[in-house]
Amino acid sequence: MTGFRLRPPRSLPARLTAGLIVLLGLACAAVGTITALALHGFLVGRVDQQLTASGGRFAASLEHEASPDADNLPDTRGQSPGTLGARVLDGEVTRAAVVNDAGQRSVPLSRTDVHTLGSVRPDAKGHTVRLSAVGRYRVVAAPGDDGDVLITGLPLHPVEETVHRLEAVESLVFGAALVTAGCAAALWVRYSLRPLEQVARTATEVTRLPLATGEVAMPDPVPHADPDTEVGRVATALNHMIGHVGDALSRRHTSEERLRGFAADASHELRTPVATVRAHAEMALRHPGPVPDEVRHALRRVAAESHRMSALVDDLLLLARLDAGRPLDRQPVDLTRVVLDVLDDVHALSPGHRWELDLPEDPVVVPGDHHRLHQVVANLLTNARLHTPPGTHVAVALSADGRRAELTVTDDGPGIPRELLPDAFRRFSRGDTGRSRHTGSTGSTGLGLAIVEAVSHAHGGTVTVESRPGRTRFRLLLPAGPFPSPGGGGAPARPGGVRPPGH
Repeated sequence: MTGFRLRPPRSLPARLTAGLIVLLGLACAAVGTITALALHGFLVGRVDQQLTASGGRFAASLEHEASPDADNLPDTRGQSPGTLGARVLDGEVTRAAVVNDAGQRSVPLSRTDVHTLGSVRPDAKGHTVRLSAVGRYRVVAAPGDDGDVLITGLPLHPVEETVHRLEAVESLVFGAALVTAGCAAALWVRYSLRPLEQVARTATEVTRLPLATGEVAMPDPVPHADPDTEVGRVATALNHMIGHVGDALSRRHTSEERLRGFAADASHELRTPVATVRAHAEMALRHPGPVPDEVRHALRRVAAESHRMSALVDDLLLLARLDAGRPLDRQPVDLTRVVLDVLDDVHALSPGHRWELDLPEDPVVVPGDHHRLHQVVANLLTNARLHTPPGTHVAVALSADGRRAELTVTDDGPGIPRELLPDAFRRFSRGDTGRSRHTGSTGSTGLGLAIVEAVSHAHGGTVTVESRPGRTRFRLLLPAGPFPSPGGGGAPARPGGVRPPGH
């Protein structure tokens, strides 16, 4: 078949077993070849001895034949059936005969056979020839009394038959040996590599663990790790590595839990004093008496910064609760209504941007926390509003396919720098160096996109970003079901007559 190529087995036990079978097969082939050649040489040597012992009497009797029709004159006494006798004179065979059960018979020779017999040297040594009438023969040539050459030969058919029988027996014996050895080798290799399979199984379990987040239960160490073997040393090293990784992950989890608890406690404790400072600043601004301009400006700055600090504390507390795995509310949320409300707000705050809205005909309803999803959409649109200059075109598109809802926010602003793109959703990560900063007096906390990612993950969704100069696209995916059981409130219908904000 064209293009077919034999591929070696991939697994280590199969490769070792195949290697053992190949080596054993090569050894059997070498033994069989050597024994066949040795037997063939031995039997041919015995034939040469028989030819030497016969003394060429049959061939010599052909030299003194009295008349052409005296077929019984050659001396066949003591000659085994199949013995060949020939007389060669001046390169021509004058007569050739073979001994049979009836005495002897003449052998018809072709020109090739005459040439073959005429080329045998009279050195009293054995030579192998092939004649068209009688097959392969072992012949010995000796000079005659009349200047001729007398050739005596014995057939090699018995020798070849014996050798072929030996080869057949060896094939059966070696074949059975290979099958038996292959089965035994497969079992032995599998038994010997059982510790290595346990090492591979344990390593595979480690690769499947979610090592990046949360508390991780490490797999049990490899049992029966004998340090005196190569596999045992690998198993021991793997056990030590699993122990070190498990200890490091446990310490990391403990540290993260402490940090989350500290952030949650600190945020909770800071809410009251921040609210108090904000309230006193607002009350001082409402004082009816005369207040110096410098003091009024300072009070306004205190109120603005306390408002910003209050938002930051709320964001930190939300992230701490999400990190702790606290469940969110799951009610049908009309995502279309949320997008309309948020876009209406940001359009009022940034009329200089060109807003474009693309909504499906039917409302897009997803299960989740209405307040948190509103916050996610607001953060995405606020991010586009604050980090792009006036006149930027921002396209908001919402779609659903029955299994999930998709919200995209695309702008043609300056984009996020490539070196900051991998950290776009990290906490306290700011892209102000690459995107224009129009944050007003409150500035950016660097937690908006982090909240988007945390809330989307808590809803079983994902958020991604693609950015280059002139195009930045945020893509939010949320599952469309299942919805909670009836009684938790129905999905609000899309209000009629609502038009998206102007472009």
